[in-house]
Amino acid sequence: MGLALNRLAQEDPTFKVSSDTETMETIIAGMGELHLEIIVDRMKREFNVDANVGKPQVAYRETITANAEAEGKYIKQSGGKGNYGHVRIRIKPMDQTVDPKDLPKNVKRTDRFEFINSIKGGAIPQEYIAPIEKGLKEGLDRGIVAGFRMENVSVELYDGSFHEVDSNEMAFKIAASMAVQDAAARAKPVILEPMMKVEVVTPDKFMGDITGSLSGKRGLIEGMEARGMNQAVKAVVPLSEMFGYMTNLRSMTEGRASFTMEFLRYDIVPQNVAETIIKSRT
Repeated sequence: MGLALNRLAQEDPTFKVSSDTETMETIIAGMGELHLEIIVDRMKREFNVDANVGKPQVAYRETITANAEAEGKYIKQSGGKGNYGHVRIRIKPMDQTVDPKDLPKNVKRTDRFEFINSIKGGAIPQEYIAPIEKGLKEGLDRGIVAGFRMENVSVELYDGSFHEVDSNEMAFKIAASMAVQDAAARAKPVILEPMMKVEVVTPDKFMGDITGSLSGKRGLIEGMEARGMNQAVKAVVPLSEMFGYMTNLRSMTEGRASFTMEFLRYDIVPQNVAETIIKSRT
């Protein structure tokens, strides 16, 4: 398939192929759905490649909306030296209004995760802090609601214990992963979906159809403005609703309208949509 797609991309500069590292999909892009249908047909006829083709998957996220505490304890004895790791954590939604430069020295933050080390008095030795942080990240990457990566979560490690002989990095990493999964499940987790900033340029007479179509896609109409002889409709629409929109737009407007979209933000998914997403993942 890779050889066929590369050959077709070399022949046609309007045909693009890319890989999505998050969904593990190969994404093909072109001038429209008919263009892509022809590409897929050529793959089958000329290269004998029968590929499964569908809508791209949406890169959903998860986050928490409340505070919670949890304890993670991993103890395993298997004859001889055992494993012992014990952590206590608090989690809360990350406050993104704080400038990272103003954070205390015991706080580490990335664009999606904040780790606060509040261990005092050597309750957990320093060499186990990094494995704990890694375990927390891995626990959040597995998600809670539907298996999507969790973001904007602040985790505080405030207590724990260790064993002089049995404690090791792996035990603390596992204990941290167990604790953060438990805490996140109690912190009212939700699914987030990517929202797109959409602009449709259309002749006046199709305005009603365009606004009705965008509203039917859970879109929020933000405004309209004159654009020469046409009108530009600005809206915020979930990405999951925009697949195949070009074909619908052409049929609604006799091929006279066009649209552009770009990523804007992540918003919480409505409950009925979340249930559909969860069912599709189980």
